[in-house]
Amino acid sequence: MTDCPDPLLLHGLVDGELDAANAVALEAHLRTCTACAEELGRIEALRARLAGTALRHRPPPGLAGRIERALAGAAGRPVRRAAPPRAPWFAGGALGAVAAALALLVAAPQLTSTGLEDALVADHVRSLLAAHVVDVATSDRHVVKPWFNGRIDFAPPVPELAAQGFPLVGGRLDYLDGKVVAAIVYKRRLHTLNLFVRPAPALASPVAFTARRQGYSLARWTGGGLEYWAVSDVATEDLAAFRKAFTEAVRQP
Repeated sequence: MTDCPDPLLLHGLVDGELDAANAVALEAHLRTCTACAEELGRIEALRARLAGTALRHRPPPGLAGRIERALAGAAGRPVRRAAPPRAPWFAGGALGAVAAALALLVAAPQLTSTGLEDALVADHVRSLLAAHVVDVATSDRHVVKPWFNGRIDFAPPVPELAAQGFPLVGGRLDYLDGKVVAAIVYKRRLHTLNLFVRPAPALASPVAFTARRQGYSLARWTGGGLEYWAVSDVATEDLAAFRKAFTEAVRQP
């Protein structure tokens, strides 16, 4: 059981997200490991169930009215239907559009962050399992930074942080959320730290945070029009220290 791969790779296999080398290796493992084969079966069964129509239910007639009466009763007042708006149509439409946009802004990070964090952890794990941590292996930022030129359409900063306890290992290209991104690799003692860098999405939140997912630590922040995600199996305190060291080094002339 200790030789079994990360469970996230099983999800990647079902979703067709693994590269050829990892897919072949995982399929060979599944032929000899009953536990992983059973887990794969559960994942496929759940996916099939969620894709079916049996989980889709229409609300019964009169549900909206019952909810309104229940709310009115809780507030101790009679139910009163809202009168038609007196304002011009375009004013009401504009207000509705603004309200909808604000609702999407609030809800979007909650709806997408979990899936993105899973994808980041999976990319980190794949880089370690496939022994493809770097495309260019060097501790010299003057080699790593220009290596990205022409390979991606943005220029990620590549500070050297050995003095702060995070020596630079190199860089590579990776794939995240349907696009090629930069992955800058550092070390924290014996631990590998992947820093994924991409242009900040439209309306990206400026809030920085750290989190734990599937036993891995993640730190996220933005700066200079870019979004940064650091992933490693170190403690969240170490990633917070890395983020502080990185941002301070980038601010220096």
